[in-house]
Amino acid sequence: MSKSNRITVENIIHPGKTTSVDADKYAAMKTALLAVIPVQAPGLTLAEVRERIFAHLPEERFPGGKGVSWWSKAVQLDLEARGEIVREKTRPIRLHRS
Repeated sequence: MSKSNRITVENIIHPGKTTSVDADKYAAMKTALLAVIPVQAPGLTLAEVRERIFAHLPEERFPGGKGVSWWSKAVQLDLEARGEIVREKTRPIRLHRS
């Protein structure tokens, strides 16, 4: 895989730490997450988000759902770090777009 097909992601839990990941998988997961995470609070729980993203993920990027759990968490934490989605201070955690 060429370096040009990579993207640097952040992690809201570990500020300042970045990781390089596959840009195509990142883009596919970001599109899926933003398609299901509502704009208004209170948003959806993490379990509700995970249930709903499968319908928006391309099978060729995530065959049989492989890697969906890791990718959804990595992209979620990056989008939180970038301020695109917000985590409500609830239990269970709920997400909505900012």
